[in-house]
Amino acid sequence: MNDGAAQRGPVLDDEQFRRLAEYGEVEHAESGRDLYTSGDDTYDFFLLPSATVDIVRDATAIEPERLIYRGGPGDFLGELNLLTGQHVYLTARVVSAGTVVRIRAAMLRRALAEQADIADTLIEAFRERREVIRGAAGNALELVGRPDAAETLELRTYVTQMLLPHSWFDAASHPGRSLMGLAGLGEDDLPAAMAGGSLLRRATPRAVAEALGLTYRADGRPVDLVVVGAGPAGLAAAVYGASEGLVTVLLDRAGLGGQAAKSARIENYLGFPHGVNGESLTRLAMVQALKFGVRIHAPCAVVGLDLSEERRPVVLLEDGTRIQCRAVIAATGAHYRHLDLPQWTTFEKSGCVRYAATELDVRGYEDQPVAVVGGANSAGQAALSLAAHGAMVDLIVRGADLGARMSSYLTDRIGAHARIKVHTSSTIRELGGGDTLASIVAERSDGRRDRLACRALFCFIGADPVSGWLDGVAKDDDGFVLTDSRLPAKAFGTSSLPFQTSAPRVFVVGDLRAGSTKRVATAVGDGAGAVSSVHTALAND
Repeated sequence: MNDGAAQRGPVLDDEQFRRLAEYGEVEHAESGRDLYTSGDDTYDFFLLPSATVDIVRDATAIEPERLIYRGGPGDFLGELNLLTGQHVYLTARVVSAGTVVRIRAAMLRRALAEQADIADTLIEAFRERREVIRGAAGNALELVGRPDAAETLELRTYVTQMLLPHSWFDAASHPGRSLMGLAGLGEDDLPAAMAGGSLLRRATPRAVAEALGLTYRADGRPVDLVVVGAGPAGLAAAVYGASEGLVTVLLDRAGLGGQAAKSARIENYLGFPHGVNGESLTRLAMVQALKFGVRIHAPCAVVGLDLSEERRPVVLLEDGTRIQCRAVIAATGAHYRHLDLPQWTTFEKSGCVRYAATELDVRGYEDQPVAVVGGANSAGQAALSLAAHGAMVDLIVRGADLGARMSSYLTDRIGAHARIKVHTSSTIRELGGGDTLASIVAERSDGRRDRLACRALFCFIGADPVSGWLDGVAKDDDGFVLTDSRLPAKAFGTSSLPFQTSAPRVFVVGDLRAGSTKRVATAVGDGAGAVSSVHTALAND
């Protein structure tokens, strides 16, 4: 095997190489030929029996062409783009003529499904290569903006979640100012993105997704299952559905991971005794879903359902696209509540009010006073994460007992932490500051008020179900969707399936479901269980 390949991570042994080659077509490649080029919509997987190929980053206005990797006989070409459908970031150029084996996308997915040992090797190699490309091909997507602005944080969170190779420039830095000058950008254009050859002013995740080819595109294949919502429940449903042979599409209006991706640390999830960062768990789940052939599209907003054909529900997208399928699993969860206070929206837009405590969110608050409002586990995890990064934290809890809604493993650590001060029986009544947050006023149950220095407010006070798009499906008074035993009597004439709604081919999992337990493990179990119900429902087709 090629030494360079070994340095890049997992390699195929000779027997695996021969077995995988049976899925492709042998071609002769002359020196100088490009097997694929940056900017292509798609590309094929290549094995290299005898050819040598350079993977290069194209020259830019300010940088020359750069060699990223040289693949020789026994190696293979490809990374996560093969599975995600993103545009190609690098060029593959033949430097020594020889044979190549071209394996087209459909056959590659078949190989991944049929050859477990090969799939493990390729997926790990794709993941490691993406990490290399994220640094080497940053010019494929360049972002510039004000680091604390909410719009910038949203954009950076999206590209990080989706594992997109990119370069980030602070608009106040010298490189950031230079890039803005070259592109003719002003402060009102931020955040901006240079993506796929396009300049995007006031860039959004959706605009970037469109430029990189990540939005939904029908490919002519019938769809068995559409999963709407890519939190833990939706990701689990997509993984189990695809791994059990269903052609599965996963859609989310924002990004991947839902509320779990915004958790600084999940400490009670089975198999992670030291806890796991929510963003990291989301990345692993995404790669797992791609391994089994899930087609992931985000952001991709779903606005409704057409249930006129009981056995063929249609998912309606914001742009008018209709996706007909055999079953739908809804996992859109809930959206964050906010406090009804003057200046809330202003501070939210400036990034001083946040609904997550990921690495990006907590960065920059070392030795700064911050506040966390909420009394459940997410608030406790955020407080501990901020304190661990050096912030001085005021934890504002409306109830009298911190342990009423928070797990003891968190309350014990919070009580012992010198950088966290707990204010029980307290409510935030005022936000102070000009363009940025400077203080909050917390009112105790006895009416006394305390003004606390505060540079950022992290809000974890619950959420409301995102269920408005579920037309024709029974819900409770709060908008949560009724399933199986909670449905009105005789909804089906026979007993309903677990997670089934009042629409026979529509199932609901996770926080969106009435009576659900708000835990990551429960959400994952919901997603897996719903797929079993889908199979039962489809058995009569």
